[in-house]
Amino acid sequence: MPQTQADDFTEKHSLSDPEKDRLGYATFAKYLADSICNMTITEGFVIAVYGSWNSGKSTLMNFLIHYLQEKPEDERPIIVPFNPLLFSGSQDITKRFFEQIRNVISRISSVSKGLKERIGDFAKAVGQTSLPYSQAGTALATLFEAQEKETPELKEEVEEKLVNQDKRIVVAIDDIDRLSTEEIQQLFRLLKAIPSFTNIIYVLAFNKEVVLKALTETKQTSEAYLDQIIQVDFELPKPDKTSLRRIFFEKLNNVIFDLSEELFVSNYWRNIYYEGIDHFITSLRDIVRLIENLSLTYPTVKGEVNPIDYIALESLRVFCPIIYDTIRNNKNAFLGKQNSSIDEIKNILNSWTAQLKNEDKQPVQKILMFLFPKLSVVWGSKYSYVEETELEWCNKLRICCPEKFSIYFRLALGESKLFQTQIDAIFALSSDEKTFAQKLTELANQKRPDGTTQLRAFLEELENYTGQEIPQESIPGIVKAFLEVGEQLLIPEDEPTTIFDFSNEVRISHIISQLLSRLDEPTRFQILETSVSEGEVISRILNEIKISLKDEFLLSAQHLKELEGMIAQKQHQKCSPDNGDNSGTDINSVG
Repeated sequence: MPQTQADDFTEKHSLSDPEKDRLGYATFAKYLADSICNMTITEGFVIAVYGSWNSGKSTLMNFLIHYLQEKPEDERPIIVPFNPLLFSGSQDITKRFFEQIRNVISRISSVSKGLKERIGDFAKAVGQTSLPYSQAGTALATLFEAQEKETPELKEEVEEKLVNQDKRIVVAIDDIDRLSTEEIQQLFRLLKAIPSFTNIIYVLAFNKEVVLKALTETKQTSEAYLDQIIQVDFELPKPDKTSLRRIFFEKLNNVIFDLSEELFVSNYWRNIYYEGIDHFITSLRDIVRLIENLSLTYPTVKGEVNPIDYIALESLRVFCPIIYDTIRNNKNAFLGKQNSSIDEIKNILNSWTAQLKNEDKQPVQKILMFLFPKLSVVWGSKYSYVEETELEWCNKLRICCPEKFSIYFRLALGESKLFQTQIDAIFALSSDEKTFAQKLTELANQKRPDGTTQLRAFLEELENYTGQEIPQESIPGIVKAFLEVGEQLLIPEDEPTTIFDFSNEVRISHIISQLLSRLDEPTRFQILETSVSEGEVISRILNEIKISLKDEFLLSAQHLKELEGMIAQKQHQKCSPDNGDNSGTDINSVG
């Protein structure tokens, strides 16, 4: 898959080929490369490019280096890439800085032997000088002036060689804003104290706000201090909105795909995007933040939420977390129909949105009105979905459906909840009794944070689906599966801890009874007859089934008598000495 600017989300994924540029950075980089090669300088020159994190600074630096390397041989400068982050934390940045210059120059045949030797000597001299963070600037300045008699002479020799050197040297320094505060201070002391060698241009890329904050801790006028070091600065060109939207949509499509027409209504998406979400997509960094959050959270709710509503809600979580928390903690205020005066609800809502920046208030209101139709009446909107019923909201998996609301905040619910997607996947296996039985035993071996098993959670959920949700043709397989692996489903961890609780055998018998009640009496008996004769059932489950059959009159007296005889015979065989199992209890001796 070809690399595009849509993949340029972190500095480690920056682009290097200008052909892939879609944000206009290549044009800027080319102009900058031309200027660097054509400008006349009498001493060292420092250029800074400012940009926020994940804004594409490394991409711009890569493009700049690309265009510099493309210059004709007689114009092409010597390029020294230096990433101080590679030496952060454990090594002396100053020493590594000069070593990098020496290493690059030593490999270039067109550089005179004299310059290579002088730069090497200079790097060695600096490397032998202790430059702790607190003394870096002073020590280096002293080195250049009078620490040793040979040092000024060495500097003059380097300067003389550089003047006679046809090729310009460009030192590209990236990732400055990712250093620690002390390391940023050390690097800028180095840049301030470094000799103004002719023919050397330094290009720095960093987040100005971060660097100023780091320098402020030691310099009261940090911006003035920066001005003493940097001759020319540029703000990274802001990408145009059209390009940002296209990149955002491409990345969004990689995270949220296979959408049904029923859930993805284009008109609804267009309105909620342009009226609300689009306001917050102003840079690559904004795209990074939202896409990374969606990549993490959406897979856990896929198929259970409306994708448009989920994108909008996650946008609030990323860009306006106070509103996200307000929604999560005030369910009744957002759901349902209007049950208070409009003025009362409006006052409450306005008190929440008052905490936002002024420019964010209207887009947030728009998003909220789309997500929660109740609010359209309060604030007023031409895009009103109030005419839809709650049933329609639920069918579309909308957040305004009371039954779906909590799913949208799944990560806040902990890990003990059995997800709807898991339940649906298990139901899909019900037509195959062997596979369904295997899944039941797997759930019995999965522990929840409260010490019980996922089987218990599934059985309790299953009781809510024994109506029309489970097809009739799946009922025989489900009953047979329960009676086939019944022994493995009676887990000690799921035993009742109070007299009000239920055991798994009670849950299973209740589910079987509910399912059988949907069939005619002969079919019920046929299913139970086959299941008992082929299954490995034990008395505890059979006893509960027997009680349910009697209490709910699910079998005729004759069929019930026949079934009891089969159960007694089955249990006798199980408890016989030949079977080596005397743990069971005859069902006729129970109750």
